Amino acid sequence: MTVQLLPVATPRATRAWLVAELTARKGSAAVTLVAGVLAAVASIAPAYALGLLVDRISNGGDAGAVIPVAVTIVVSAIVGGVATTFGGYLISRLGSRILADLRERTVATALHLPARVLDRAGRGDLLSRVSADIAAIDRAVSEVLPGMISALLLSVISLVAMLGIDWRLGLAGAAAVPLYVLGLRWYLPRAAPSYAAERVAIAERSQLFVESMQGLPTVHAYLQEDRHLDGIEGASGRARDISINVFSLYTRFVGRINRAELVGLGAVLVIGFMLVRHGSVSVGAVSAAALLFHRLFNPIAMLMVTFDQAQDAGASLARLVGVLGMDVERRDATTAPAGRELVLDDVTFGYDGAAPVLSGVSLRIAPGEVVALVGSTGAGKTTAASLAAGILRPDEGYALVGGVPVTDLPAAAIAIVSQETHVFSGPLAEDLRLARPGASNDEVATALDRVGALTWARELPDGLETAVGEGGVQLTAAQAQQLALARVVLLDPPVVVLDEATAEAGSAGARELEQAATAALAGRTALVVAHRLTQAATADRVIVMEHGKIIENGPHADLVTGGGRYAELWAAWSTRS
Repeated sequence: MTVQLLPVATPRATRAWLVAELTARKGSAAVTLVAGVLAAVASIAPAYALGLLVDRISNGGDAGAVIPVAVTIVVSAIVGGVATTFGGYLISRLGSRILADLRERTVATALHLPARVLDRAGRGDLLSRVSADIAAIDRAVSEVLPGMISALLLSVISLVAMLGIDWRLGLAGAAAVPLYVLGLRWYLPRAAPSYAAERVAIAERSQLFVESMQGLPTVHAYLQEDRHLDGIEGASGRARDISINVFSLYTRFVGRINRAELVGLGAVLVIGFMLVRHGSVSVGAVSAAALLFHRLFNPIAMLMVTFDQAQDAGASLARLVGVLGMDVERRDATTAPAGRELVLDDVTFGYDGAAPVLSGVSLRIAPGEVVALVGSTGAGKTTAASLAAGILRPDEGYALVGGVPVTDLPAAAIAIVSQETHVFSGPLAEDLRLARPGASNDEVATALDRVGALTWARELPDGLETAVGEGGVQLTAAQAQQLALARVVLLDPPVVVLDEATAEAGSAGARELEQAATAALAGRTALVVAHRLTQAATADRVIVMEHGKIIENGPHADLVTGGGRYAELWAAWSTRS
């Protein structure tokens, strides 16, 4: 199955999403805009005042003419400082709220994506979106966006003010605008694909790193360290080369900004000189216009160069909005099953249109019956288990519990425990309460006791309140699986699917974990993908699969004496044991 990264939204779709978010917060957006305009007006007032001062001095004014100008500058500085600070705060708050909503919606969407989509995309792509991409947008919201909006408002208002002084001076200053636009039109088409490619390269690097870390024991076992390091180094090199190319584009872009500044200020001074010479405007008016344009150097330069970071954030935003637009599967059905019988009825399933992994598979598990599913690697056992649990949907046929499709069942009707058990960070008791948030301390202890985990749990430093998982006490593979089985006991579903849930325990903890699984499954309908044939031997019935089909079905003793495929597997297992 080839890797297919999650979708990326088009620029149009990204803009539409952003407009919708701002529209939903019209009040906050309006107040933020007013504060920004006030700050911009306060910033240009001193230039006007200095222009008036030049004219008054030129006309023989006394030293007292400086006082109103000084007062104007002081008041403008105070008002501008307050408005700028308040406006920056409002912009950051508005952006942070939108970002928080985006983060939550992205994670919520990811949690409801079909399993095959995540398997195809890999975890690295999703992790890079909810980590690196969120971080890039967060930096833009807190560090770039306030300055960009302030610079944009100041630029517009300053050009309007220059036109108000004299339309010819305004047009002279506007001569720089085409050069700025040309600079952006040169830069953006080159930078945008580079930023998008950089994000993809980072995702590929994350995917390789995650796979290497999660499969570290296997990498060591097969002496594949150099191969994996070469892969990570290659992905890192691609990301580095793209970053260097982006920086090269950026430096050339800055040169174009400097040329635009030179042309704009030169045009204002030359046109101003000619107008003053002909008596069309005063020296103070030209001075004010020149100061206004010069005052724009830093804001416009900042506005232009922050497109660098805005492009980065835009590429990240498109990747997150792309996730929001994906089709999800929501398990909010409330149809209760009429019984506890688990049925796969003539099920066929294939990944991404490839050859079917399962073909015409049918099985029935009676209420309270435990059935073991065995077979060689690639026989289709895990796929059958995922279909039975509702994680995958069959291409043809049906997966039913009590006559109801498993995808229409309420969440507590069926549970699956795989060999990839995750221990969530926090108190051990809270980890268990994921299955039933309202469970009492006694119920949590009873669930642990049932699967044989209460003794070691109470021996932890703080007992059941001990922090486990990331940053806490690290549990063994067997202990983690016991927690997963204890969650099943707390959830108390009528049907359970175990997908090689004892495979990671190791020989030392295998027997205890198999006993824990038996205790957790007591009284429930269960389909068990058996990694260890000793677990199959204790099941009520064994089903043998090969090449996506069921080839044998019956009690352990009958299959052993039958001399078929299961007898071969049992003989090999007994010899190895």
